[in-house]
Amino acid sequence: MLNIFNTLTHKKEKFKPNIKNNINIYVCGVTVYDLCHLGHARTFIIFDIVYRYFVHIGYNVNYVRNITDIDDKIIDKSIINKENIHSFTKNMINNMHKDFNDLKMIKPSYEPKATNHINDIINMIGCLLDNNYAYISNNGDVMFSIDSYIDYGKLSRQKIQKLKIGSSIKLNVYKKNPLDFVLWKCLKNNKISSFIKEGASWISPWGKGRPGWHIECSAIINKYFGSNLDIHGGGSDLIFPHHENEISQSTCFNNCKYVNYWMHVGMIITQNRKMSKSYGNFLTIRELLKLYDHETIRLFIISSHYRHPIYYNKEKLFQSRLSLERLYIAMRGTKADKIIVSSSYMKLNKEIIGLEFEHSFYEAMNDDFNTPKALRVLFSLAHKINRSKLLNNDFETQKLAFKLKLLSNILGLLLQSSIDFFNNKKTRQNQSISEIENLVLLRKHARINSSWHYADYIRHKLSLLGVILEDTPEGTLWKWK
Repeated sequence: MLNIFNTLTHKKEKFKPNIKNNINIYVCGVTVYDLCHLGHARTFIIFDIVYRYFVHIGYNVNYVRNITDIDDKIIDKSIINKENIHSFTKNMINNMHKDFNDLKMIKPSYEPKATNHINDIINMIGCLLDNNYAYISNNGDVMFSIDSYIDYGKLSRQKIQKLKIGSSIKLNVYKKNPLDFVLWKCLKNNKISSFIKEGASWISPWGKGRPGWHIECSAIINKYFGSNLDIHGGGSDLIFPHHENEISQSTCFNNCKYVNYWMHVGMIITQNRKMSKSYGNFLTIRELLKLYDHETIRLFIISSHYRHPIYYNKEKLFQSRLSLERLYIAMRGTKADKIIVSSSYMKLNKEIIGLEFEHSFYEAMNDDFNTPKALRVLFSLAHKINRSKLLNNDFETQKLAFKLKLLSNILGLLLQSSIDFFNNKKTRQNQSISEIENLVLLRKHARINSSWHYADYIRHKLSLLGVILEDTPEGTLWKWK
């Protein structure tokens, strides 16, 4: 039985789809004004695993992830670059796809752009106006009235009267309530250069302009799912105000609940604050991929539960690489190492392969996608494979290796052979001196504590990186092969 933590109710709930054997998932995508960073990678890798798991356990999944291709930041960046807004966003979308492909994410079923749904957005705004959920302000913008929605603040668990106006929310004399938000933003600056204006505004009943950010997701969800959405996801930074506003307008438009489960992924913390372009403390996906392979990045991301913040530093990424190598070392020399192990293959061979470890893995994943607990199952499996190798028990080794391969693949791990993994020249060439010395120090402590197996493992690891060790009375010396 799968249980999912629902942000709206703030508790784990038994998952039950609207339609048997079918699941509808919507995840808020990227605003394409710059390259994607590690924070984006975390959110979308988590939902990549959610998608993989649902497919693995037999569901048909309709996964939609939008692209915000019109926004103030996009317009500003286009002006700075002196580039047509269409060509600018096209280039940024191509960059995003390259990064996600390099991280081996499965493509969503649909990836709608906001600008392809302007008519849907206009129709939804018109309906909200007709039913007095919205109004036209004195400056021409169409605003949603939060006073028309009694449950405003329920998702973010905030009381409206306690929200501090003027800090995180800008004062606006044109709003009836300072928390009211824009549905349609009228074009007011006629001095915007023609090549920008052409891609930044559309004709509507309320004048030329563009949609607000929040209405975009509501209109796209309504287009693809109506009020039949099982899971709505995104980063935890979207809970307020984006998802709070989205619930308000969508519930009023549909006159009913339209999402069953809200899932939010915790932030990546670096330099004591969340990773963000606005703070300037971000690391792009392509910068990270120059240092580590995609599976190391994935393992780092899923080593913490998706709802919790994860603290990034180079040492943690390095430890993730070492952990991943433990899995590949266990796979080396087995028949499963060089093939793709499908769930159908496993079902046909259950009497041979058995269900050992499988129940523990599924139990972890069914507990709100508890990937850290699922990883512990994989490492236990790897340990048992290594013991079987030492005992020359080939049947047991092969059986467990197939199991390790299948369960790891569900998480997007062990997607390559151990030979390809260890022969990755990029990884070997980018080992810094400090990382090598850190390994040598770890081995020293292992020897002091008589952890001979771990010390031998580190020596082997260093050998794979092209490092030779020499133990002397003065200490351990190392050099490149």
